[in-house]
Amino acid sequence: MQSPITRFFGSILAVLVVSTGLLASSHREAPLIADDPLADNTDVYAFRSPDNPNTITILASYIPMQLPQGGPNYYTFGENIRYEIHVDNDAMVPGDEITYRFTFQRVNEDPTTFFNVRLGQENLKATYTLERSLDGGMTFETIVTDGPVPPYNIGPRSIEGPVGLDSSYEDLMMDAVVTASTGESVWAGPSDDPFFVDLGGIFDLGDSPRQGQDVESRDGLAQFNVHTIALQIPITTLLKQGAPATPTSILDPDYVIGVWASASRPAVRTLTAGDTSTYSGEWVQVSRLGMPLTNEAVIPIGMKDYWNALTPYQELGDTLLDKYFYNPELALYMDDDQFGGAVPAFSLLRVQRNSLGAFDFGNGQDGLFGLKGSAAVAGTALDDAVFGTLLLPGPGVPRSVDLWPAFHTGVPNVRPYQLATGKGGDPLAAGKPFVNNFLPNGGDMLRLNMAVPVTDRASDGFSSLGLVQAAVLGLTDPTYTGTADLEFIPNMDGFPNGRRLEDDVTRIELQAVSGVVLAAIGLWYDDYDPATSTSPVTQDLLDVLTYSTEVEANDRPFNSSFPYVASPWRGTEVNHVNLDD
Repeated sequence: MQSPITRFFGSILAVLVVSTGLLASSHREAPLIADDPLADNTDVYAFRSPDNPNTITILASYIPMQLPQGGPNYYTFGENIRYEIHVDNDAMVPGDEITYRFTFQRVNEDPTTFFNVRLGQENLKATYTLERSLDGGMTFETIVTDGPVPPYNIGPRSIEGPVGLDSSYEDLMMDAVVTASTGESVWAGPSDDPFFVDLGGIFDLGDSPRQGQDVESRDGLAQFNVHTIALQIPITTLLKQGAPATPTSILDPDYVIGVWASASRPAVRTLTAGDTSTYSGEWVQVSRLGMPLTNEAVIPIGMKDYWNALTPYQELGDTLLDKYFYNPELALYMDDDQFGGAVPAFSLLRVQRNSLGAFDFGNGQDGLFGLKGSAAVAGTALDDAVFGTLLLPGPGVPRSVDLWPAFHTGVPNVRPYQLATGKGGDPLAAGKPFVNNFLPNGGDMLRLNMAVPVTDRASDGFSSLGLVQAAVLGLTDPTYTGTADLEFIPNMDGFPNGRRLEDDVTRIELQAVSGVVLAAIGLWYDDYDPATSTSPVTQDLLDVLTYSTEVEANDRPFNSSFPYVASPWRGTEVNHVNLDD
């Protein structure tokens, strides 16, 4: 007989698989959206606000790789586009509970000049209307009208000069922060691209960090801008119906939300003259983003547009894409029995092929599937009676227990997903809790437990390694290893429990592909021998933890208050030719 949970999942999947698909995207990672940059999602962030912890900040960036000097027609949000931020807060209800919808209007205040800014007037001056739905998108309420968008940061004569706007850019940026009629703080405008990654090295067949003498890794997004939408929302607004006003613990399951962003356009555009077009038809989603790098570095080129055609809820019911998480391509380059030698930059990253002398997580192997149905997994998240076949669906899919849930469901505070601290060498035993962002009714989303306290950005304990650093402290620091009880460990609020601006998501995701999550719960690397090893902190584990792409921080410091993103690069100051000068 099926358990209620199993029947629940079955009913969700039955609903999802009959839904229709749309289009979606990120940092130019799929062919179709690359032709429509104004609607192209680049990144999504969701974190508990460090200076206002009763709120959650959600950021969604669009329009990738903007040259700051790209005049005379500088970048801004597009018209005839719905930019939306979606929030799922209830695992029992498939679909979004909350949606924020931005639509932008643009005017030329002085069409007689080719300058973008002159004598206090702006061309391509943008404003927005913000609507909010709390009933799954059935109805929307307007909560901001004529929201201001700061101008592009063109240069000192255009911004500070008396023949320009006669203001500082910092004032223009902060003056654009408004309060919605329903209490949210709102900002939309150009910003520095907060993502940092060596794009050139990564896509040069995984050359990150770059190999060879006198070859330096560099941030491929340094001195580029994006346009960012920012919301600071009271936690009480985001809580699911019936959740307690005060969390029962710092991992309260009722405080988990899923966040994703999208852009949609009318289905039909008709060109009626050289400078005139009309739009008609149903709104069609053309872009979406949740977890960083999913479509860029997990989904192969032949399936990217297909992945983009699914909403997160449709994705969970899909079976064609699961194999790329169960057996990720990147893992092949972290395995000496496969193609590990072909990517020397990943030499420190190795997947467990013989963990505890028994478990093989190499692509095509069985991982923990050999334990299915045994007494060893009874009562754990791997037990069919707990979550059905969600996490042990079959043989030959070894990463169904770590990578697949990280991208599709979040991780529950249920055995074995607790730190090895207190487990006594048994990875399936109860250990020290450190994460619970389980929300299993959608696919690719950022999942955040809003009950987890904030790690002070200025503290010595803050780390851009997010949950990886929290796991390291929970496993090795005497402050936390003395008990297996739940307690706050710095960076439990970091990626992939939400995503902070500072989080080094490229490094974290590559470490995750190499099995660091498996190691954290006690499935140690191959050089750990249960019979003779005195510590699980072996050389293989140290190698993974010390791996770096060598691009570990943004090129510009973030701000300490809302909207937190750094101001956009100025067109007169950037130097993409000699960044080291």
